[in-house]
Amino acid sequence: MGPGQDLDQLLNAMDVGGIATIIGGDLVGGLASLALPEVSDAAYKALATQILSTRPEGTFARKEVRAVLFDAMSSNKLDELADRLGLETRSALRSFDPAQDDASWRRFLGFFGVDATGVAPFHPDSPDEPIDVAFGLFPHQIRAANRVWQKLDGAHSRVVLHMPTGAGKTRTAIHIVSRYLSTYEPGLVVWLATASELLDQAADAFKAAWPRLGNRTLNLVRYWGDYDGDILGTADGLVIAGLQKLHALSQRDSIAPLQLGNKVRLVVVDEAHQSIAPTYANLINQLANAGSSHAVLGLTATPGRTWADIAKDELLAEFFDNTKVVLEVEGYDNPVTYLMAEGYLAKPTFRQIEYQASQELADALSCVNEKAQDLDDALTQKLILEASRNQAIIAEVRRLIDARHTRIIFFAASVRHAELMSAALFMLGIDAPLVLGTTASAARRRVIKAFRERGKQPMVLCNFGVLTTGFDAPSTSAAVIARPTKSLVLYSQMVGRATRGPKAGGNEYCVVSTVVDVNLPGFGDVAEAFTNWEDVWDE
Repeated sequence: MGPGQDLDQLLNAMDVGGIATIIGGDLVGGLASLALPEVSDAAYKALATQILSTRPEGTFARKEVRAVLFDAMSSNKLDELADRLGLETRSALRSFDPAQDDASWRRFLGFFGVDATGVAPFHPDSPDEPIDVAFGLFPHQIRAANRVWQKLDGAHSRVVLHMPTGAGKTRTAIHIVSRYLSTYEPGLVVWLATASELLDQAADAFKAAWPRLGNRTLNLVRYWGDYDGDILGTADGLVIAGLQKLHALSQRDSIAPLQLGNKVRLVVVDEAHQSIAPTYANLINQLANAGSSHAVLGLTATPGRTWADIAKDELLAEFFDNTKVVLEVEGYDNPVTYLMAEGYLAKPTFRQIEYQASQELADALSCVNEKAQDLDDALTQKLILEASRNQAIIAEVRRLIDARHTRIIFFAASVRHAELMSAALFMLGIDAPLVLGTTASAARRRVIKAFRERGKQPMVLCNFGVLTTGFDAPSTSAAVIARPTKSLVLYSQMVGRATRGPKAGGNEYCVVSTVVDVNLPGFGDVAEAFTNWEDVWDE
């Protein structure tokens, strides 16, 4: 069944107030503050169409948006929509909630020609996937894997594998996991992470590795997000689980982690610096200590919780028995230098985006607590509405595009900031899709897939708090960091999204452009950052 109402025609008939309702008053105000050149009413209508088409869950689901759409529709079209939804009269549309069930939601969006796939519940192919029995490592990765194996000692040790972002932590760890499963048969390994991108990445890597490295058929069990694999009924294989979902299970059934842990031979914790958060630490300990084998492997590019709080960093080191394997290369004091020289990592150029802050903002930023890692909500709101700051960001994005960067990732200061900059770039004719924590799974996958594909058409991927970890798009050649932070961990993760080298499918060079705010000095050397925490670990 085709669309009953053409969105472009409908918006062309709509007044300025209706268009502003769809876009959102605060977003319209933010765009106005930027004083963008030559922006016509047609551009605002095009933006409204784009927002309706790509973010229906945040637009059509709003009653006030539906009201302005209904006001602009003809009586015949209203009758047609009511009939499609099974309503007796067109007046019933005003009180009807089309998002109350999947069928109504699909029919409603379909009437306007909007694809509902991206907002429908995500249904995986299978939560339990049998994996039948070439996935190699570089020499420096082999050496790291062998040293980890020696320190794990089969059953009772804890160790962190410390490798720079882009150096192949996941691939190296999958070799260790495969070796564990082949050596200790039958056996169960649990891989933990918080981000769905990290969990997806681990599952994909294991699917590629086990047919070449394994010695039998076993199960890959997914347990995060919409996946509900049978983790308690599996005794041989790899369980890849979200820490949040496992914690929720433990709240419902306190025995479940112990039942799972009784069969576990190895626990792998991706982004290991998060391990000492109380709820996660308790869960990891239950999984690792319930059975006869207590081995835990942590993976991280930043083996510390903070930049300057040594006490917290020492807690992390103690959690992993003060044992860390660092990627080492003979003849180099720092592996990052080697990885850049040999093309495993891109050689970065760090640029500062400076702007003239208003006196009000400068005064507010000058009062930021020296120990604060991030800004509070009120100050963040002031920051994202600072027109001169946003204009400087836009100018930098356009400079990068002029310099032939076709895949740029933008780290915003907040959700609203990501929305504002995505809209502003769209208005200037730049493809700038948005990925947020609330973006539906299928929609997020579509956007990321398009971004990962190399193309001549520039694309700026705008996000907040989603793509700092686990996001792997080797074609990314530039990162624009507008999220103020004193966290070396967070900053290193953002930088790492653009540092894949040619031997990892990436680029020889990359650019990292960071907004410089008053009293918020940034970081600028990924090699130095790699060695920041060495004084709290005994290797």
